[in-house]
Amino acid sequence: MKLGVLALQGSYIDHLKYFSKLNEDTILVKEPEQLKDIDALIIPGGESTTMRRLIDKYKFMDELKSFCKQKPVFGTCAGMIILAKEVIDNPTHIGILDVRVRRNAFGRQVDSFEEDVEVTGVGPVEGVYIRAPYIEHVGNQVEVIGKHKEHVVAVKQGNILATSFHPELTDDYKIAEYFINMVDKHKEQA
Repeated sequence: MKLGVLALQGSYIDHLKYFSKLNEDTILVKEPEQLKDIDALIIPGGESTTMRRLIDKYKFMDELKSFCKQKPVFGTCAGMIILAKEVIDNPTHIGILDVRVRRNAFGRQVDSFEEDVEVTGVGPVEGVYIRAPYIEHVGNQVEVIGKHKEHVVAVKQGNILATSFHPELTDDYKIAEYFINMVDKHKEQA
């Protein structure tokens, strides 16, 4: 299995280290052609507006949309925003995850916090929230797998996993293992 981390902006190095600690073959994806060589993609946290500008500049959008329809994708924080079908008060990006998200919903950088979240099928995981979004609405095909208080912070839709929080900034690998299992199942069915 080969995992790719979209390496245009954000915490891509942290994701590379996170999945590499599980001995997964993980590469940084810096060119659209590299998407053909991977089994799954991680879209990291970062700044979604900047990330989108770079997606456009390096002509990733069509390839990303196609990839997201065919193979497993995991978006964290800004990655969730990039995947969302609707972003409140902001343009939509890839638009494949049937959710409506609110950017910076938990507050500014100074409002960042850590708190465990119970994730269905995983158990409690460490949640690191940095200017994190949350989901205000989910479509019919979206499974809510984690909430922080009343706010939806983790979802799964077919081959797509998305979290508001940053598991890559912890030593808790349960979310990574969950995603790897999604990739394994997808490969078995392909």
